[in-house]
Amino acid sequence: MSRTTTAPTAHRKRRAERRASADYTGGVYGSMLAASVVAGAGTPGSFPRAELVVLLLLTGVAFWIAHVHAQLFGARLAQQVPNRGLVLHVCRDEWPIVKAAVPPAAAVAVSPLLGLDVRGALWLALCVAVVGQIGWSVAAARRAGASPRLMAVTASVNLLLGLLIVAFKIVLKH
Repeated sequence: MSRTTTAPTAHRKRRAERRASADYTGGVYGSMLAASVVAGAGTPGSFPRAELVVLLLLTGVAFWIAHVHAQLFGARLAQQVPNRGLVLHVCRDEWPIVKAAVPPAAAVAVSPLLGLDVRGALWLALCVAVVGQIGWSVAAARRAGASPRLMAVTASVNLLLGLLIVAFKIVLKH
């Protein structure tokens, strides 16, 4: 009987420890990446919304793979031989990069329901990405135990970075 109650408790404890040690900076990076993809999206093709959704998600996955590779074969390789557990750990740690691409992609996907044309969908996705970038930065700061003042600073810095991407989009006139 103690085995059945111990296993779920141990599993919950491990999940809580993973959440407590989670690093959301990948989400900040991924949101900025998604905003950049939207800002740089060129002339829409035959299926502009579908193409942008796929582009956002695939770019997130490609950068996730690049970060996993860099972690495994960069700094970690010198310290530790990669094994299945380490690979899974790094994949999980870098997953916020992909997660950050989902809200902007979802915004594009639902944009017709909001009555938005393609241009409106691009702006909605860009706004969602910037808000996500700010949210991820505050979550990372909070998780790190930052003071409210430091959380406000990181939110402000990420807002400025997001506005810089918006300015690039305006200059590019896409």
